[in-house]
Amino acid sequence: MSIEVKGLTKIYGEQKAVNDISFAVGKGEIVGFLGPNGAGKSTTMKIITGYLAADAGQATVCGIDVKERPLDAKAKIGYLPEANPLYFDMYVREYLDFIAELHQVADRKQQVEKVIETVGLTPESKKKIGQLSKGYKQRVGLAAALIHDPEVLVLDEPTTGLDPNQILEIRELIKKLGNEKTVIFSSHILQEVEAICDRVVIINRGQLVADDNLSALRGRSNSTAKLRVVFKEPLEAAWLERLSAVQSVNRITPNEWELVCSDIQEANKQLMELALQEKLNIVSLQSGEQSLEEVFRSLTSSSTKQ
Repeated sequence: MSIEVKGLTKIYGEQKAVNDISFAVGKGEIVGFLGPNGAGKSTTMKIITGYLAADAGQATVCGIDVKERPLDAKAKIGYLPEANPLYFDMYVREYLDFIAELHQVADRKQQVEKVIETVGLTPESKKKIGQLSKGYKQRVGLAAALIHDPEVLVLDEPTTGLDPNQILEIRELIKKLGNEKTVIFSSHILQEVEAICDRVVIINRGQLVADDNLSALRGRSNSTAKLRVVFKEPLEAAWLERLSAVQSVNRITPNEWELVCSDIQEANKQLMELALQEKLNIVSLQSGEQSLEEVFRSLTSSSTKQ
C-alpha cells in the first residue's frame, strides 16, 4: 500500500481531533478525503506527511513508518498544505530550485524545468511568486510538491479560492498526475471529487464514517434512494404513501411521481404489486442514485446526532 493508516488518534486537550481511524490507499489510486470543517482531515494529512505526531496508531507511506523514519517517509511524499506557504519575493525558478536543493535533487535545473512544464507554469515562470494569480500560486505549490518526484501526493484543499476556470485546470492536472502517482486530496467541492475520484474516505468528528467507491456509496442499501414512476392513470398520493418502502412522495404531475425509498428493490416490488392490485399501468420506472452531496450529508449529519 502507498498509504496505510491504522488506529490513528490525535488529541488536543479533551478533544479527539482524530479518533482511531484506519484506511489504506493503494498505488495509483486517487482518493477523495472528505469531512465537514473540523472533522480532522487536515490533522490526519499532517500526521501522514510527518508534520504532526499521532498520540496513538501508525501511519506508513510506501511501507515506511512516518514516526520512526520521518525523513525517509517525506522523501516519498509531495505535500501541498491548504495554506500553501510560498516566498512571494522569490522568482518561480529560484523558489523551485531552492526546494529542489532542500530535497537534494540531482540535476536540479532539469527537474525544475520539467515540473514547470508539468503543472503549466511556463507562461508565468519568469515572474516573482507574489505577482502571480491565485491559480498560478497553486501551481507553484504543486510544482514544489512534485520537484523530488514523489510516489505519493497529499493535497489539502488544492482548489480553495480559485475561480471556475482555474478549478477545472487544477482538476485536470490532478487527474493527469494520478496516472503516475498515488493521490489523496481533500476538498469541499463535492462535484470536483466526483469528477476526479473513484473512491472516497469520509470522516466526521474525527471518526471514519465511510470508505468505499462512489457507486457503492450512492447505492448503499441502508441509504435512501429515489424512484421516478409514471402511471398511465392519475392517482392519489395516499396510494403511494401506504407502501412501506416509500418514505416520502412528491407529485410532479397527476401521473408522475418522485419517491424517496428506504429500499429501492423492495419499493420496485411494491409498486408492481400495487399496479396489479389496482389495475394501473406503469409507463416508466427509473431509479436514481444519490448524489455524493446527499450521501455526504446523510453520513455526516447522522454521525453528528449520535
